Amino acid sequence: MQMTLGVDAFLLLAAVLTLSAVVVSALTTRFSRRLRVPGALLFLGLGMLVGDDGLDLVSLADAELVQNAGVVALLFILLEGGLTTKPTDLRLAAVPGLLLATVGVAATAGITALGVWLLLDVEVVTAALVGAVVGSTDAAAVFSMMRTTPLPRRVSALLRVESGSNDPIAVMLTVGLLATVDGGASPGTWAAFAGMQLLGGAVVGVGVGGLAVVLLRRLPLGIDGLYPIAVVALGVLAYGSAVRLGASGFVAVYLTGVLVGAYVPRHRRTILGFHEALANAAEIGLFLVLGLLVFPARLPAVALGALGVAAVLTLVARPAAVWLCTLGQGYDWRERTLLSAGGLKGAVPIVLATFPLTAGIDDALLVFDVVFFVVLSSVLVQGLALLPIVRRLGFEQSTPAWAPVAQALPLEGIEVDLVEVHVTEDLFLAGRRLAEVGVPGGTIVTAVIRRDAVLVPRGDTRIEVDDVLLLTVERAGPAIDRLTAWARGEGDPRR
Repeated sequence: MQMTLGVDAFLLLAAVLTLSAVVVSALTTRFSRRLRVPGALLFLGLGMLVGDDGLDLVSLADAELVQNAGVVALLFILLEGGLTTKPTDLRLAAVPGLLLATVGVAATAGITALGVWLLLDVEVVTAALVGAVVGSTDAAAVFSMMRTTPLPRRVSALLRVESGSNDPIAVMLTVGLLATVDGGASPGTWAAFAGMQLLGGAVVGVGVGGLAVVLLRRLPLGIDGLYPIAVVALGVLAYGSAVRLGASGFVAVYLTGVLVGAYVPRHRRTILGFHEALANAAEIGLFLVLGLLVFPARLPAVALGALGVAAVLTLVARPAAVWLCTLGQGYDWRERTLLSAGGLKGAVPIVLATFPLTAGIDDALLVFDVVFFVVLSSVLVQGLALLPIVRRLGFEQSTPAWAPVAQALPLEGIEVDLVEVHVTEDLFLAGRRLAEVGVPGGTIVTAVIRRDAVLVPRGDTRIEVDDVLLLTVERAGPAIDRLTAWARGEGDPRR
């Protein structure tokens, strides 16, 4: 006697495919890291290999299923991106990031659409759809790239803010164009939709994020493993609430992650470790499923034109948007060049390219195939070129010396927290000796991280801008608030 369920074969195949992808990824890790090509491409290729147009081991022709799976995967990827976005990133890049997420997406989409119309000789609406779909920088590709490619602080901060918040405009343009095909949408309707997506998503994200901070800081869950699960639930709550109100769930979940990452320090290591693994799993699953939807035999027919579109996007549209949105922001030509090269396309455009498929419009297959080819070309070319560009521009830097120190101290289970203080120009600490500023009660400055050096602090150690102070703090009372006030020079630090 044997009992089998309908899902059994699927689970077995999914396990085999995932393990195969992981093994291949592990065997090629050194190669892919050296070239800085996102490892997700391996999973995309594996999906194409076993799909209908490859070995025909798995058949997947349901674009709506792929679209839904893509949305779920992007939810977890954006949540992890928000958790790893520091408040200093927002202070450094909020204005240019929001400009790139709005004006920049529209400019990129418009210039790319013009290139599509000239190169592929298609209808204006079809060209506009391709431009809209590839207009946004992909969070999954960018966050993955930044895990292995150290970038200058301002550049990485801007790319994080942009890629975490620019999807709503691409969605708005895509949905608006599809609505135009179906029956027309006025400019006022488009503007109202975009405003609700951005502002509504921000309001919901801040609201749910604030609720998350209160719950996670004040509610003793008893088991450390429950905290990351609670964050997952809160992220899904943010997404679902925003969508229910007609706002952007992507913006909401990203901002929820930002607030939790910034204001829930006690269990940060547990939360981040879990969500990095979850985001990696989501990325693997997303690219595997997208690969299954692709028919490689159709790609040669659009290859030449799509290569031209990719060239317009990478060499004209993206640089133009970057230069336009960073005017007057203090970015020099080297930073703008690196921002242009770092604007990777990835899973989001391919997911958006399923919208015309599910809408059943003419040229939907052409839009999907061109977008897929453009994204593949963009990730390969930019992934291969990024490290040489970083070196050529003189931006190459090693991983910060403080990263392994902070991660190597297992403080869970004892009544002490390890806290990082990043010294910026506006802090009272900057330029002063430790003996001058004192430290709050129950706190010890254990190390001063300066560039690639770790200094043992003494009373005459002068704190410099860009230093990272590592402090051990007694887990009692509002310790983080006291440290914040101390760093700003507010009140008596001995209290």
